[in-house]
Amino acid sequence: MKSIQNKIYWILQIIGWSFPAINSWAKILIETPLKPTYIFFEGLIILLSGIIASSWLRSFIKKNIDFEKLASKTFIKISLAYIAAALLYFSQMMILTFIAYNSLHDKSIEITTIILISSFVNSFIFMLFWLVFYISIKAIIRLRLAKAKQFALQSSLNEGQLNTLKGQINPHFMFNSLNNIRALILEDKYKARDMITRLSEMLRYSLANHSVNKIKLSEELEMVENYLALSKIQLEERLEHSIEIDKQLLTIEIPPMIIQMLVENAVKHGISNQQNGGTISLTIQKNENMLDILVSNNGQLVKTSQSTQLGLKNIKKRLQLIYTESASFNLFEKGNFVHAKITIPLK
Repeated sequence: MKSIQNKIYWILQIIGWSFPAINSWAKILIETPLKPTYIFFEGLIILLSGIIASSWLRSFIKKNIDFEKLASKTFIKISLAYIAAALLYFSQMMILTFIAYNSLHDKSIEITTIILISSFVNSFIFMLFWLVFYISIKAIIRLRLAKAKQFALQSSLNEGQLNTLKGQINPHFMFNSLNNIRALILEDKYKARDMITRLSEMLRYSLANHSVNKIKLSEELEMVENYLALSKIQLEERLEHSIEIDKQLLTIEIPPMIIQMLVENAVKHGISNQQNGGTISLTIQKNENMLDILVSNNGQLVKTSQSTQLGLKNIKKRLQLIYTESASFNLFEKGNFVHAKITIPLK
């Protein structure tokens, strides 16, 4: 990066200081007593003097000016360095052009007051233009670097937030499942063994997908089936479920555990709170370039649990981090059913 910046700097240096040099070289096109050789050296002296003086000013600024801590002393330093650079530019031009003229002409150059004042003022004007341009470019580069660092920091923060929000199985569900399986061992050891397998699959799924943002829909549905099977140990006939999905959609990738969280919310805050239980239905369908995921359960939408709100906020935050404004999440009541609907883009 620094190598590229140095190349750009020297290219701009040569181009920038060539303008006053070209203005001097243009004298060769008009009738003048000055020799062409001197005109060439005069332009070359202007070019090199500007490069030397401005390079010294740049070196001074890099070593002595901290743009992170701007203060009145900083502006005084820059002003004094600017004056010194302008005087260096002026003195170099006057001395070297004097030597070149006397070497290439039969008589000594006559330096009038007008020439002296004009050269002095031009030196300060040219150096001021250089200083303003240099500081402006430096400010632009620093701004872009700051934005790049901010973007990298935000990306890292978003990744950290995603890893915190996704793929974590509810510890209360784990505790209840283990207790239910322990009781089931006395009744049906084969079913208990199957439930242990399902629980281990859920743990494996959670750990394996902790660092990824997308997984196949078929894998997520396996997780949902395992969760429902484990929930039925406690709820038994009180919990019924149905899944409706086009098999062609099974390879579509979605955020991991997003459907499982909807189903868990429906079981925990819907079915388990009803004496006679109820039914959870999962419908997934394609709607043009969007994927609609709908989880419904019979019951009423009652906001009484803080944990419910945290779960829903978790879902909304994850969708925002991954899809920004392209995805949506809605929780609403219609008839005797509570519906949780997620819409995400397919591309």
